[in-house]
Amino acid sequence: MTDSPFPIPHSPLFVLVAGEASGDLLGAGLIAALRERFPDARFAGIGGPRMVAAGFEAWFPAERLAVMGLAEVLLHLPGLLAIRRHVRRRALALRPAAFIGIDAPDFNLALERTLKRAGIRTIHYVSPSIWAWREQRAQKIGQSADRVFCLFPMEPAVYARHGVDARFVGHPLVDAFAREPDQAAARGSLGLPEDVPVLAILPGSRLGEIRRLGSDFINAAIRLSKEIPNLHVVAPMANAACRAAFATALAKAGIGKREAGIEKTTAEHAGASVSAESPFPILVLDGQSHAAMIAADAVLLASGTAALEAMLAKRPMVVAYRLAALTYRIVKGFGMLKVDRYSLPNHLAGRELVPELMQDRCTPEALASALRGPLLERRTDPELLAEYLRLHELLRGGGDRAAAAAVVE
Repeated sequence: MTDSPFPIPHSPLFVLVAGEASGDLLGAGLIAALRERFPDARFAGIGGPRMVAAGFEAWFPAERLAVMGLAEVLLHLPGLLAIRRHVRRRALALRPAAFIGIDAPDFNLALERTLKRAGIRTIHYVSPSIWAWREQRAQKIGQSADRVFCLFPMEPAVYARHGVDARFVGHPLVDAFAREPDQAAARGSLGLPEDVPVLAILPGSRLGEIRRLGSDFINAAIRLSKEIPNLHVVAPMANAACRAAFATALAKAGIGKREAGIEKTTAEHAGASVSAESPFPILVLDGQSHAAMIAADAVLLASGTAALEAMLAKRPMVVAYRLAALTYRIVKGFGMLKVDRYSLPNHLAGRELVPELMQDRCTPEALASALRGPLLERRTDPELLAEYLRLHELLRGGGDRAAAAAVVE
């Protein structure tokens, strides 16, 4: 069944811990790929609905780990520590063929370290961003994981410098986007006209990001609406809390004092709303960030995974970010940031492929200036598109099946 030099039982048990929606997606794919090799395998631990649908026994739901922000973590810390003790006890008693921690490094790495010391093989799936922040963490991660699965091709070399076994398995988002995304279909799904310039704005998936970037993004869009006739703006929000924070930013900008549902259109079914008093049409969406990016002629976004998604959507983008002032001083003062390029497209390309406007450079004037050209031209520059396509293929690494093979190996 396998070329592994280690004896694997006919019905192996794999314990997995995934802490959020992206981890649930990776876990479900890995379960399906492992089941191809071991039809009678058992999977248990912490996971979400996709993993459960794949035949996973959830000791706790993944949302129990999805706690962000210092205050929230402190509030939930006793419960999180109790859950980790429970998983540790069960894993030590069951002695699984492997323990696989999917992302959630604050929860998983300490758990992996304990299990590894007890002789259980451990895997950490999704490397923290050591290529950008504190490379020396690689050695500590190696003390927890027998093997690290990386989503980006440049990461294994960083681990190799610290003697840690790491494998590139590919990025799951690669298969979520076509090589040539259908802009007309995306616009149709959102109720957007085909013949107008469209700007997508994504100020982040965390409340702090929206509070720091939302107003600048909105004011940049207002400036552009005064220069570009019939500009439409679409703003996908990650969740209800983000939508509420964005609505507050709209109100401060004099937009969105009254929202009217778009009736009898596809947009209504998309969970969209339009500001009745906006100086330009704006759709605020519940989710659907991929459709919004594909529908757009240009994307303004907070640095992070969204930049990778916009690249895969093959759209011109402007990347912006602003840390809290104290955090920025600490990061710069202690030399914690190890890269000159912040966005994933630029880092993968090894050059400035897309504009980055960070910290003090992130102003409505600068954002509008960087977006004006793509919105007026309404096409992706052929050289930029060719590089996007190259990077799209670079990120293919086999995905779920490659990860399953690396587990078995």
